[in-house]
Amino acid sequence: MPGDITAKIDNGNNKITDVGIGTISVGKGRAEQGDNNAIGPIYRSQVARTSWPTIPNVTTLYELFERSVRKNPERRCIGWRPIQNGSAQPYTFHTYKETQGRVKNVASALKAVKAGPHDKVGMYAINCPEWMLVLQACNRNTHYCVPLYDSLGESSVEYIIQHSEASIVFTSTQKFPLLEKTLHKIKKYIKTIVYFGDVTEDSKRTSQAAEKEGVKVYSFADFEQIGVDNPAEPSPPKAQDAACIMYTSGTTGNPKGVMLTHHTLVTAVASLQGFVDLGNIRMGPDDSFLSFLTLAHIFDRVVEEFMLSVGGHIGYWQGDVKKVTDDVAALKPSIFAAVPRVLDRMKSGIEAKIKKQPGWRQAIFRTAYNIKRFMRRLGRFDLLSPIIDRTVLKTVKAAFGGRVRFVVSGGAPLGPSVETFLNITLCCPVLQGYGLTETCAASFLAGPFPGHSGTVGPPVPGTEYRLEGSSELGYDPNGSPPRGEICIRGPLLFKEYYKDPKKTEEAMDSEGFFHTGDVGEFTSAGCLKVIDRLKNMFKLAQGEYIAAEKLEVDFASCDLVEQIWVYGNSYESFLVAVVIPEKKEIQAFAKQQGISGDYSDFLKDDKASNHMIPGLVRKYVMEEVNKAGKAKKLRGFEMIKSVLLDEEAWSVDNDLMTPSFKLKRPQLQKHYQKQIDEMYKEAKKGM
Repeated sequence: MPGDITAKIDNGNNKITDVGIGTISVGKGRAEQGDNNAIGPIYRSQVARTSWPTIPNVTTLYELFERSVRKNPERRCIGWRPIQNGSAQPYTFHTYKETQGRVKNVASALKAVKAGPHDKVGMYAINCPEWMLVLQACNRNTHYCVPLYDSLGESSVEYIIQHSEASIVFTSTQKFPLLEKTLHKIKKYIKTIVYFGDVTEDSKRTSQAAEKEGVKVYSFADFEQIGVDNPAEPSPPKAQDAACIMYTSGTTGNPKGVMLTHHTLVTAVASLQGFVDLGNIRMGPDDSFLSFLTLAHIFDRVVEEFMLSVGGHIGYWQGDVKKVTDDVAALKPSIFAAVPRVLDRMKSGIEAKIKKQPGWRQAIFRTAYNIKRFMRRLGRFDLLSPIIDRTVLKTVKAAFGGRVRFVVSGGAPLGPSVETFLNITLCCPVLQGYGLTETCAASFLAGPFPGHSGTVGPPVPGTEYRLEGSSELGYDPNGSPPRGEICIRGPLLFKEYYKDPKKTEEAMDSEGFFHTGDVGEFTSAGCLKVIDRLKNMFKLAQGEYIAAEKLEVDFASCDLVEQIWVYGNSYESFLVAVVIPEKKEIQAFAKQQGISGDYSDFLKDDKASNHMIPGLVRKYVMEEVNKAGKAKKLRGFEMIKSVLLDEEAWSVDNDLMTPSFKLKRPQLQKHYQKQIDEMYKEAKKGM
């Protein structure tokens, strides 16, 4: 059952075998039997051989934070950059004791406006210190926190507020106007709105409009003062109480409300602690973390709870993605967490700066890079690497504050080339994780260990899993290598889908395993590779199966590609793709060819200046994309036969990506259907 709080594990009479580094297998697999798919053995972390991870005397997030306050009262806790005359100043921090005091104020104010235990509290704002204060206040009062991605539009905000029945929403001055527009539809539920930021003429007008709808509005400063004037005792939660309802950013249909309990989130923190202990990584008050990935995503939520659990400090960004590098330089974080898209851009940015250096400097960098890469393959980081780090790579490291101990990637697969590049140039391990909202973020985590590169690592101590086969797709969980759908069980699983028992039942099998829909491969090092999504598998006319997401990751290793979507169906014998190209790379190609004109002209289906035919650019991009595919050893039917170039990147705003940066495939097909038909016609003419 999801949320089982028993710490001991009953292995029965099953044989336990050590496999690879940090993983054990329990029992044997089972061959396919009639309508029942084959299943592999159960895999777990060696740390969880007989029991799940726990934190002594802690079963809730409220107890976890109070423990950190007792241990680190005068240490830095949460910080921000004050703005003076339009410029961001150095970080200012509250101590743990000061943070606790403000949490008490907010929790008392929530009680004063009649928010009771199990009431839902919405959060619709970018990450900021106030976000964390409200979060901890919810933990103190047993409220269910309902975070909303700050990138969501009106319809999604309406749906989540209505579905969760949130009675109070905290927002920002930037998002307040959009929230106010939805009030005529959600005022049945919303009784109170609190906004972060200064009181301005605009916020006053928006407040007046909201109050006409019968909603009480406060600035955060005024709301906190209510708590100061009306102090209240905490109403602590129990382990099985829900801490939050996280709405998944699905690619189709309405988002599902994933209920995560305090016990589940505490286990997630304990699992991360077990992982760092396994790697002999010491963490404490000197460690810092830059908060810029949205707290509406479980990945960042768990990382921030973990940072507070070890007494570390969190610096919140200014809210402008263009200023993240400035925030990094100011905070000098020791842990940097990001999604692959951000890390891809970091790699491109470093490479662009290197290309601007004189030839002799570039040669030194390449030599140093190749030496470190060779030593990395040998597993000998002690040979020459420290010297190279202090000399050739010191400026790269300094650009990220000079204190980064490790980088954590999550949310989507990270390309091996990006992982290797950042590991070498930032002089620190790059950890790649895998998990879902339903599994409370990281279920797997790859560390700086042999055999982990290119995988998502072994299971964290709070997870056990097995692979389920599919004879139709050719996946055998007991084969060599074992492959199949990743099915997860353990205390990190969600409690239920809010108000949706049918979907909850569909997601779990009779043995309590959650079926992720992702396809995995078990490696000889005891790690997991995520190779595709079952739903992203389709068959070509000749019967060959295509793993679209895997191909997109492989093709994205091409420097020309910013975004790519691979398309095919069972009526066609080959693949086509839509590519959002890297502008600078296309401009460089045009210059090399002696072509002048605007970038947009190079992508159009008519002639551009200097008799430039966009078909030349399309041909070049397709050749380079397929070259990247060949380097990844893709088969002939996996190559692209026609490509369409588009200038406008896919985003949440144009409804072609989810807030967690996953492609919305049905919407992409609808958006490009006419061009897809034309690509197939064009490609068939040339065959």
